[in-house]
Amino acid sequence: MTLRLLATAFVATLFHSVAFANETYTFDQARSTIGFSVQQFLGATHGKFTKFSGKIDIDREHPENSSVSVRIEVRSINTGIDKRDNHLRSEEFFNVEKYPEITFKSRSVKQTGAQEGDITGDLTMHGVTKPITLHVKLLSSPNDEKRTRWSVTTEPLKRREFNLMFAQAAEAMSGISQSVAVNIEIEATRAQ
Repeated sequence: MTLRLLATAFVATLFHSVAFANETYTFDQARSTIGFSVQQFLGATHGKFTKFSGKIDIDREHPENSSVSVRIEVRSINTGIDKRDNHLRSEEFFNVEKYPEITFKSRSVKQTGAQEGDITGDLTMHGVTKPITLHVKLLSSPNDEKRTRWSVTTEPLKRREFNLMFAQAAEAMSGISQSVAVNIEIEATRAQ
């Protein structure tokens, strides 16, 4: 989910040949998506978080010094069904009163292709912090110094690793997969 943020910082730093002072980009929430999908019985449930913020600090001379940080408001979860969303916000699952945010903070950036890279960092969700690697791909022109757009993917997240489990009987009856796919596109605007 926060993976897209890291990807944006990484790609922008790697694909610009002109050396500038460090640049800061902020997420454009209206033009970005932090989404997910999970298999359940015969189909998939899709959802997204509608409130989030992120910052990408780019060092074009030394891309490895670039960084990304993201904050997602868990209460903003939206799967299109109010009853399900309220249940996901409850103590039984996300417990938004105790764990109101999901965060990501990058630790390292590595270029893997002309407009692609990996951003490794710490994802904190439901009080648990785990290292993850975001695979990022630049979707906008590398020469655009005002906006940047990225596609971000990662290996599926395992609910159990973040203690995001329903009661045992509900887990058995629900048919919900342990694996959650992350679907992220981030557009960010250069700070003035």
